[in-house]
Amino acid sequence: MGVIRLKNMLFYGYHGVKKSEKELGGKFEVDLELSMSLKNSGLSDNLHDTVDYEAVYKTVSNCVESKRFFLLEALAENISRSVIMKYNIDAVVIRVRKPNAPVSGVIDTVEVELKRKKSDYV
Repeated sequence: MGVIRLKNMLFYGYHGVKKSEKELGGKFEVDLELSMSLKNSGLSDNLHDTVDYEAVYKTVSNCVESKRFFLLEALAENISRSVIMKYNIDAVVIRVRKPNAPVSGVIDTVEVELKRKKSDYV
């Protein structure tokens, strides 16, 4: 088993409960940890034996930029489901961050983390 990480992917989306979040949008950061066997790709040195990072990035981009959710939890769930169902991945850890979330106080970011297995969606 191995892990492929895509860290600090940055997107612009319209997710949130407040009216301003839906109208103005904001930045969202996403980290993925993709758990899968890396033995074949390590031996073959062939892209067809692993996950195409660019394809995964485009899948995440589509989830963040073409859909709208009230909650970070729902956005993270949608991304993890899309990635697991589309690629040969055993499990995923996803972190979705919302920098400068509109809360009454000083805060750097709000982050949601989910851990999902393929069996959660089959």
